[in-house]
Amino acid sequence: MEQFKDSINRTVHYLLSARVPDIIDILIVAFLLYKLIGLIRRTNSSKVAKGVVMFLLVLWVSDWLNLTVIHFILSKAVEVGLLALVVLFQPEIRRALEKVGSGSILNLLRGNVQVQAIETAIAQTVIACRAMSKSKTGALIVFERVNKLDNQINTGTIINSDTTAELLKNIFYNKAPLHDGAVILSEGRIAAAGCVLPLSSNQNLSRDLGMRHRAGIGMSEHSDAVVAIVSEETGAISIAVDGMLKRHLSPETFEKILRNELILEEDLGAETKKRKLSDYFRVKKHG
Repeated sequence: MEQFKDSINRTVHYLLSARVPDIIDILIVAFLLYKLIGLIRRTNSSKVAKGVVMFLLVLWVSDWLNLTVIHFILSKAVEVGLLALVVLFQPEIRRALEKVGSGSILNLLRGNVQVQAIETAIAQTVIACRAMSKSKTGALIVFERVNKLDNQINTGTIINSDTTAELLKNIFYNKAPLHDGAVILSEGRIAAAGCVLPLSSNQNLSRDLGMRHRAGIGMSEHSDAVVAIVSEETGAISIAVDGMLKRHLSPETFEKILRNELILEEDLGAETKKRKLSDYFRVKKHG
């Protein structure tokens, strides 16, 4: 009991004596751990991570019980294990470095600068996907954000056009030459069509997901892109973000998610803010 009280007192004393750099240090470490746990949960690395935790636990117990030989063997295994972890987690490490390295500092600071073009692209995409959902026309539309998708754009046919619903429907018409690939939108414009996307490496995905959905999820795993998907079999509309798939969306929910993901509140123009405020008070008046 005394040891427990001493531990509490030392913890309280440490917290009271913590400086601002100490708090910042703790917050950064907590954030990194949170992102690491999220990465492990989204990929097929959870079993490996559990094995590493169990190994470290046995290592600590062997040291605590003074099991010299076992502790020596496990300590040497750790030195080799670090290299093995790099090999095992190579795809996840590569994706993380690609996300950090592909976006410029300027883009991170200025965010979405083509707000009007993006708003138009969202509206036209919703119109097109609503129509393609009714006709069960498969579609795969990628919205580029901070991470540049030049590698994927180069696999397709360069379009460089304003985004319109009619053009999107024509591209994904099942007899069109580019309908099997993905359309990539950059800054609200159609950059390319017929693009090849990386497939998801997540082995826990539902078996009823086809190649179009797996490619959409894979693209969202490899970058910060937002991917819209229309199922050719069911006509269902889905969105993939950060390796997570939101399925069977209504057109209204679909548009709301696109706006939340692609347009920052502080980037909205004065006219858009005024329109949203007017709509709010109109609802309040008639509510």
